[in-house]
Amino acid sequence: MPVVESRVTVPVPVEVAFAVSQTQGATRKRWDPFIRRQHLIDATVPAKGVRTYTVQRFGLAMESEYVSYNPPSNVGMKMTKGSWFFEKMGGGWRFTPVPDRPDHTLAVWRYNFTCRPAWLAPIAERIGTVVLQRDIDRRIRGFAAGCVDPVVLAAIDV
Repeated sequence: MPVVESRVTVPVPVEVAFAVSQTQGATRKRWDPFIRRQHLIDATVPAKGVRTYTVQRFGLAMESEYVSYNPPSNVGMKMTKGSWFFEKMGGGWRFTPVPDRPDHTLAVWRYNFTCRPAWLAPIAERIGTVVLQRDIDRRIRGFAAGCVDPVVLAAIDV
């Protein structure tokens, strides 16, 4: 199963970093270049078991479910419905204080996936790794920018 990972250190405490990562609506779109549209399904706040509908910037849609939600340290998700070429997809975001700088956070985002159909998976997964790595790198850079954006920071409740 291919895995892609990206990491960044941001100059905010772990509680703030986590809160930024869970913003919704216009605040989320301000920092997240991956999202065209996103909303929670039958919920008003994220939590384990809550589903999310996401349309990414190229128009591909996916429904996912939080399989873990542990503020301020981590969240995990799995795709429940998605694009025809993903057999499985999941991801997790971890937030840990930087040991010698407690006002800084190390964010590590990791995704895994498998592609279908099986006969195309070896090629599709190699291509998918490159494309998804580029997207996750771009997305985590946006997250880092959001962690220092006064508009984003004003929108969170920490």
